[in-house]
Order: sequence, then C-alpha cells, then structure tokens
Amino acid sequence: MAYATLVMKNEKTDQIKNCPVGFSWTVMFFGFFPPLFRGDFKYSIIIFLCACVTFGLSSLVFMFLYNKLYIKDLVSNGFKAKSVSLGTIEQVSAKIGIQIEQID
Repeated sequence: MAYATLVMKNEKTDQIKNCPVGFSWTVMFFGFFPPLFRGDFKYSIIIFLCACVTFGLSSLVFMFLYNKLYIKDLVSNGFKAKSVSLGTIEQVSAKIGIQIEQID
C-alpha cells in the first residue's frame, strides 16, 4: 500500500485529526517539531530527549515508528476512523497492526 492518510474523529469532543500512515518524512527532516505542532507533547518530549542522548541517531528509529505511535495514542484516547485517503480502513489497520474502530 502506498502512502495513506487516516481522518480520525473523537465523537465525544468532535475533534478531527489527520493521521499519515507509514514512514514519517516530517520527523525525518524536522525531528521533534511535527509532534509538537500536532499537539502530541508526550512524543515531542520523548523524541527531543532521545535525540539529545543519542546525538540525533534516535531520529532514524522514530521516523519509522512515530506515525504508528501517534495513531495508537489517538485510538486509546477515543478517536475512531472516519475515512482514509487510500485503500480501506481495514487495510490500514492490518498494515499498522492496530485495531481501529470505524465511525458508523
């Protein structure tokens, strides 16, 4: 599957988030700033501290993992998939290994 974007919605707060699936080009180029701008302060701090300790080498790991971690946190906070830009929600769920509920 090529690059896809999930649109996630929290039905309790009506908050909508766009979530890229797969490799994070933004983390590769900008490090901890993409999580910071998404409001994901937990992973922004984690990526920043790991980069400081490993002299930036941890970014080589986070660019492959961050989007999956972001989606996992959103799902645990009550977000459900509203739509996906490419493929089906079931395909994206299988690709990242996380059960994503869909809004009816």
